[in-house]
Amino acid sequence: MADDATTITDARRRVTELIRDARICMLTTIGVDGRMLSRPMALQEAEFDGDLWFFAYTDSAKMRQLRVNPEVNVAFSDQRHHAWVSVSGTAQEAYDRARAEQLWNPLYKAWFPDGLDTPGLTLLKVHASSAEYWDSPGGTVVNLLGFAKAAVTGKPPEAGENHEVSY
Repeated sequence: MADDATTITDARRRVTELIRDARICMLTTIGVDGRMLSRPMALQEAEFDGDLWFFAYTDSAKMRQLRVNPEVNVAFSDQRHHAWVSVSGTAQEAYDRARAEQLWNPLYKAWFPDGLDTPGLTLLKVHASSAEYWDSPGGTVVNLLGFAKAAVTGKPPEAGENHEVSY
């Protein structure tokens, strides 16, 4: 049982590292017509404890969609490390001025010109229910060699690490 706990702890730690390294993700919501819609988002620098934080406009399409159906997926791709993370969870508007001040970066003025005083600025909080990651260590050359070997031998390439964790 201790091995399972260690594995879960290690997997959660790796999810956190991969998310932190990727920084940009695709947030997928479910539209009012049932279609899935994805858009790029910049993750706010916060310790990942099962919650992801984003700045948004309260009247944006994504916020309207979340009020109808809060189920989301957040997908990260880190090409430097050849790793991918998929986080499933629920989202909600969670504006708190102190939290916004903590998460704010002056670079965000490109999207929110009045900074924290931008009319309609809000925080979007995604609470993870599960995460899955694929980690393919070794880099592009090693991966390409693995694919070439698989083509010649007819055996699937080594996929690297894949783990799923619950929160």
